[in-house]
Amino acid sequence: MPVLVMKFGGTSVANPDRIRRAAKRVGVEVAKGYNVIVIVSAMSGKTNELVGWVNETSPLFDAREYDAVVSSGENVTAGLMALTLQEMDIPARSWQGWQVPLKTTSAHSQARIEEIPPENINAKFGEGMRVAVVAGFQGISPEGRITTLGRGGSDTTAVAFAAAFEAERCDIYTDVDGVYTTDPRICDKARKLDKIAFEEMLELASLGAKVLQTRSVELAMRYKVKLRVLSSFEEQSDEAGTLVCDEEEIMESNVVAGVAYSRDEAKLTVQSVADRPGIAAHIFTALSEAGVNVDMIVQDISDEGRTDMTFSCPTDQVVRAEQALQAVKEKGELNYAELLADRDVAKVSVVGIGMRSQSGVAAKMFKVLSDEGINIKVITTSEIKISVLIDRKYMELAVQALHDAFELDKAA
Repeated sequence: MPVLVMKFGGTSVANPDRIRRAAKRVGVEVAKGYNVIVIVSAMSGKTNELVGWVNETSPLFDAREYDAVVSSGENVTAGLMALTLQEMDIPARSWQGWQVPLKTTSAHSQARIEEIPPENINAKFGEGMRVAVVAGFQGISPEGRITTLGRGGSDTTAVAFAAAFEAERCDIYTDVDGVYTTDPRICDKARKLDKIAFEEMLELASLGAKVLQTRSVELAMRYKVKLRVLSSFEEQSDEAGTLVCDEEEIMESNVVAGVAYSRDEAKLTVQSVADRPGIAAHIFTALSEAGVNVDMIVQDISDEGRTDMTFSCPTDQVVRAEQALQAVKEKGELNYAELLADRDVAKVSVVGIGMRSQSGVAAKMFKVLSDEGINIKVITTSEIKISVLIDRKYMELAVQALHDAFELDKAA
């Protein structure tokens, strides 16, 4: 029988009633002739509660025990989902990560999947099981300890299972009914997309769109897994949601597919560093070793052998960045006049595979922002993306203006 993977997020399994609703959706697919692998998250809010208990018990916690505790929420959901399906006379059983086994690296709380042998679950399918309910977000290390995959890891679990079992499709059920051209909470003209290319979805996810975890999109693109994002709370149909697929499967698309934003950005400028080989390496090696996620990087024109280096990072990593660069300065490995931090910025980006073949997108974007009186602080580009840093107070205005200018409320 063909295999279908269905993943249900925390809001979709927040209580027994919602678990029953999700189980009915699984039953529909079983009736169509699929063997189904269901990936479940912990009930909404449960992981945060468990993390809070760990921090309260042991602020400097053992990462191995942290994983043992925070992974337990998914185990509860998996068991309840299996019981619900059994009550519906659907042969189902729950699986924890170690039982599959989902093999990962030893990097606790941020483990990466290495292998998912299909033999155990396939054997049970052969014996008549129709649904394997797998606890998402978790696996087992080479040392035999429970590991977790990081926040949003259940999305990655689902895509990895779809790849390992050569599933026909991977359906991600969440509290939104698909991928939109931008956040509907900011722009009331936002339009749900029927299809979006892997590359576009990857850029949107990395730029702040919260629909899918970035790692899950990377996996789907690598293994050509068809992803469908849809709502647990709306009527089910074959046309529901948004299909994330290969570019070749999209007949026509707008030049720009969507506008993304990230509110929690900061701009840091290292003033007056020597303009010579190795300086950038010193700066960004120190930041990397401190765990600072650097995004946009701009170097000013050299003046009398000195230059300024500007970069962006999440606001909650500014202190870490300041400490890392100060430590390098104190060691005498880097000399700079001042480190300036601007925490009141936001990143706004336009994304679209059509930008590869059509010019003028950057000019249009900058003109729109100029007409709205919005000053651009930093610009970065890629083949299918243009991102700018602007004052945070103008973020919503910028998103709305760009959405209108590129007519994203209209289909191609």
